[in-house]
Amino acid sequence: MVDFALTEERQMLQDTLRRYLADRYSTETLNGILQEDEGYSRAVWSELAELGVIGALFGESEGGFGGAGFDLAVVFEEFGRAGVVEPFLDTAVLAGGLIADLGSDGQKAIVDEVIAGSVQLAFAHGEPDSRYELSRVSAKAEMRGDAFVLNGRKAVVGNGGNAQTLVVSARSGGNVADEAGISLFLVPADTPGLSRRAYPVMGGGTAAEIVLRDVEVPSNAALGAIGEAFPAIERRAAFAIAALCAEALGAMESAKDLTVDYLRTRKQFGRPLGKFQALQHRMADMLVEIEQARSAVINAAGHLDRDRATRERQVSAAKNLIGRVGRLVAEETIQMHGGIGMTQEYGLAHLAKRMVMVDHRFGDTDHHLERFIALARG
Repeated sequence: MVDFALTEERQMLQDTLRRYLADRYSTETLNGILQEDEGYSRAVWSELAELGVIGALFGESEGGFGGAGFDLAVVFEEFGRAGVVEPFLDTAVLAGGLIADLGSDGQKAIVDEVIAGSVQLAFAHGEPDSRYELSRVSAKAEMRGDAFVLNGRKAVVGNGGNAQTLVVSARSGGNVADEAGISLFLVPADTPGLSRRAYPVMGGGTAAEIVLRDVEVPSNAALGAIGEAFPAIERRAAFAIAALCAEALGAMESAKDLTVDYLRTRKQFGRPLGKFQALQHRMADMLVEIEQARSAVINAAGHLDRDRATRERQVSAAKNLIGRVGRLVAEETIQMHGGIGMTQEYGLAHLAKRMVMVDHRFGDTDHHLERFIALARG
C-alpha cells in the first residue's frame, strides 16, 4: 500500500522551493540565463544548494535527507512549474545517483561536493546509434596494465559541457546490445584524449557531444563491478524518468494557470474569452488530462523502490502518458492564447518547449508503449 500524502518535511520543502522560485525565477530571469554560454545560473545553483534542494535528492546514507521517489517528484514538479533549466537531473539524479549507488567510500566523497553545490556531473551514456536502448553501448573499455583505456563517442550528454567529472559507460565485454558487459568509470573532464563540444538544447539547458580517444583512467576509476553496471543504469534511468515526468507536470500546471488567467482577462466581442463555451469545453478536457498526468507521476514515484518489473512497468506507463498529455497541453494552451503564446517574453513559450521536449528524452511515447507491453507480457 503506497501512501501518496506528502510528509510534513516534503510539504515544507515544496513550500520553500515554490517561494524561492516565485521570487527569483521570472521569465525575464530565464531569458537572461538562456543567453549565457553555460546555459544555467551559477547564483541560482548555489542558492538552491544552500537551501538543501540537492540534498533532498540523495538518501541519508549519502549525506542527503531524501532520495525517495516522492522527494524527486516534489522537487522536480516545482522546477517544472518555474521552468528551471539548471542541471539538477544530470548532476544529482543520474551521475550523482550512480556514484551513490555503486561508488566506493572514496568515490562517494564527490557526492558531498555535489550536495554542497561545488561540483557538477554528467552521465555520458547515450551514443549516436543507441537511440533509446540503454543496453546499446559500443564505446570500449580495455585493460592495459593497471589502467583502463576508453574509446568511443557519446551523444547528447546532458550538462556534458559544464561537468567537472563525467560518469562514462563503456563496454568491457559482450556484444553491442548486451546488458552484460557494460562498465562505468569516473572520468575527470580534463583527462587527455577526452574532447567535448557543448551546445544549447531546445527547452533550455545544454548538452555535449563527447569523443574518447585512448582516454586512460586508473583501475580505481571503475564504478562498481566491471561488466555489471546495467541494472544500476536502468534503475537510475527510472528515477530520472520519474523526475522528468514530475517536471512536465509542473510545467503543465503553470501553462494551465497562465491560460485560465488569459481567458478570464482577454476580451473579444465585449466578453472574456473564458465565456465562450467551445473554449470552456477544451479547457475542461485539458484539466482532466492534467489530473491523469498527476496520477501517473504519483504512481511512478511510489513504485521506484519496488521490484524491477513493477518499477519499469509503472515508469514506462507514466512516460507514455506524460508524453501524450504534455504535447496536448502545449498545443492547446498556445492555441487558446494565440500569437502571444509563442513570444519569448511570455512564460508559456518556455513551458511549451519543455513539455514537448520531455517526450524526446529517455524514450518517446511509442518506445514506452512498446516497452510497457513487453514488460506486461513478462
